Amino acid sequence: MAQATFTGGEHQQMEYVPLMSGHKIPLVGLGTWKSSSQATNSVSTAIAELGYRHVDTAAEYGVQKEVGRGLKAAIHAGVERKHLFVTSKIWCSDLSPERVRLAFNRTLQDLQLEYLDLYLIHWPFHLKEGASRPPKAGEVTEFDMEGVWREMEKLVNEKLVRDIGVCNFTIKKLNNLLNVAHIKPSVCQAYSPLGSQEGGRDLVHDPEVDRVAEKLNKTPGQVLVKWALQRGTSVIPKSTNPDHLKENINVFDWAIPQQDFEALSNIKNQKRELDGEILFVNKSDGPLKSVADVWDNED
Repeated sequence: MAQATFTGGEHQQMEYVPLMSGHKIPLVGLGTWKSSSQATNSVSTAIAELGYRHVDTAAEYGVQKEVGRGLKAAIHAGVERKHLFVTSKIWCSDLSPERVRLAFNRTLQDLQLEYLDLYLIHWPFHLKEGASRPPKAGEVTEFDMEGVWREMEKLVNEKLVRDIGVCNFTIKKLNNLLNVAHIKPSVCQAYSPLGSQEGGRDLVHDPEVDRVAEKLNKTPGQVLVKWALQRGTSVIPKSTNPDHLKENINVFDWAIPQQDFEALSNIKNQKRELDGEILFVNKSDGPLKSVADVWDNED
């Protein structure tokens, strides 16, 4: 059951949902992938002026230092650290037990924080340092899932991280992890809640999304965020546009009617926006020779 928290001024209300650990995660957060130098301003504005409390980033995004400066500015403006929920992710080249701690310490230093609220495995594959895209023969190596998870569990036990989780895991891989985990993953994260305008499925301009948005007097982005919330997931839309930042969090005092929700849920030609092919597939040498291999043939 989500819990609503209201703030004053220009801030929008925020809702939270409990994780397995008992900690609460804000249902809408700010994504920072491809935010580049704008990340500092978008993070500080989103938190200090608009009421965001969840910021999601990753080592591989290359913006952790900028995000850290934005967090510092927001805290300096009066938002207490304990009211923020900060997520980051460990990249594939650091997915070996002896590198987890080093990678995590770099992330904390970049973000100028003393702890993380959530630390995620970005993808469940181990890449050699400097791996090509797509990878050459031998650049995708064995992933010691249990050993890496043990190191992440140590971070929780030492109160450096409040929750740990995963991204882009198949059901098979989740079950494998659950069989060895002492601390269960709190989150399994996926990507692109608004689709992609860069060669993928551009949901923001989908006719069905446009129809519902016009009917409800909302923007297409708001409709997509609300659809995800109504299906029971948290959402982390990325934007550096001030208007979009405000729109994306203004989604808690209205609902999509059931008929329209079902229409959105049945949009044709649904697919993954980020299938991992460029990162992990080597069609001749493997070990992952197809997108189906990446996803354990579960799609």
